Amino acid sequence: MSARILLAEDDNSLRLVLSQALGKEGYDVRATGNVATLSKWVRDGEGDLVLSDVYMGDDCVFDALPAMRMARPHLPVIVMSAQSTVSTALSAAGAGAFDYMPKPFDLDDLMAAVKRALIGGPDAKLRAQASRAEKEERLPLIGRSAPMQDVYRVMARVAGTDLTVLIEGESGTGKERVARAIHDHGRRSSGPFVAMSLAGAQSTQLERELFGPQGKFAQGQGGTLFLEDIDELPQDSQTRLAGLLHAEEPGDRPDARLIVSSQRSLATLTRQGAFRQDLFYRLNVVVIRMPPLRERLEDIGDLARAFLVRAKREGLPDKSIDNAAIERLKAHTFPGNLRELENLLRRATALSPASVITAREIARELGHADNNVAPEDAADGFETAVARRVEGEFTAASPGLPSAGLYDRLLAEVERPLINQALQATRGNQIKAAAILGINRNTLRKKIQALGLSAGRGD
Repeated sequence: MSARILLAEDDNSLRLVLSQALGKEGYDVRATGNVATLSKWVRDGEGDLVLSDVYMGDDCVFDALPAMRMARPHLPVIVMSAQSTVSTALSAAGAGAFDYMPKPFDLDDLMAAVKRALIGGPDAKLRAQASRAEKEERLPLIGRSAPMQDVYRVMARVAGTDLTVLIEGESGTGKERVARAIHDHGRRSSGPFVAMSLAGAQSTQLERELFGPQGKFAQGQGGTLFLEDIDELPQDSQTRLAGLLHAEEPGDRPDARLIVSSQRSLATLTRQGAFRQDLFYRLNVVVIRMPPLRERLEDIGDLARAFLVRAKREGLPDKSIDNAAIERLKAHTFPGNLRELENLLRRATALSPASVITAREIARELGHADNNVAPEDAADGFETAVARRVEGEFTAASPGLPSAGLYDRLLAEVERPLINQALQATRGNQIKAAAILGINRNTLRKKIQALGLSAGRGD
């Protein structure tokens, strides 16, 4: 018995073409031009696969998909859309669609997607995962979990506005990716996206680099200004920023959409008196909370496969990952969140000789976390050693101050053995060493030259 496909498309011509093409492939097609009929068919238990447009009249299939999936959790859904934007692709992923086809598409590609969805079995599932990873790797955000769907919903609502957005979340959760996606799909997408980290910045530096005539606000005119780590903004600069945002004359206010991020709760800092209350109220317009990876463990499989695709695109070996390895990753707390996961997989890709990353490789990469010493204790020990080294510089210079260039001198003391060890471990292979360090190959080459290290092999 041939598979029945439920086709929903409000364009009569395209619906006819797709019905005929699917019929020629031997499928039994039932077609409609509205979401309500499609939903009824699914509830009634009809069909083996749904092939649906996104918008039909005033209805959106994404609004109906949760109920469809609840009624038929194993029914594959392929979504088609002429609005081939990242926002639409994210919505499709968040709603649990099997595949997403941006219009116009090649009929052969569509038929291949239909076959993948209908075949079933472990091989088909692996092929579907690989296909999805190829597409999702190019998305700014990856994940289908409930916390990420909350993020997508807020992003979709604010993208077309000029509202100020505050993104809160731990380090490595993807805050800048959210900011860039909002810009790319907003009314200012044709303007510049200007980002600046405020971590460690001094008021005098910010007066020039942020507020000055050639500063970031000036560079962001007509576009979006993303201020990272707004919780690190010095008090003097908080006053300056509050005054700028409070300016009554349009010409005195910057013509840039403002998006800021914070690793700490601005509301808590404001209550503690560490952040200006008037500035907090001007920034706390729309808040997006980025969930840490430990709160979205169901996304780790999709993230891992997408990161492996990215590693391959950047010149590392083509690798896949098995289910046991995914489960081993889920058992880790990932204090470094997405950044830690991606760098871990890059190391495994570079160093593992096998084509499939297994739980054993993951356990090896997580070796320090599996030992008796907790990662926090190890980090504290390193931080304490660095603090003693820095304190020694100031003590030695007392009653004066250390000579200029202290930052670069101390950084070189850490970078030199770190890079040297990475090159030794990879036998001079710069691509693998760069993967271990989490930097690109050109950056590694520059650092090797600057630190006077042996270059090793380039490939």
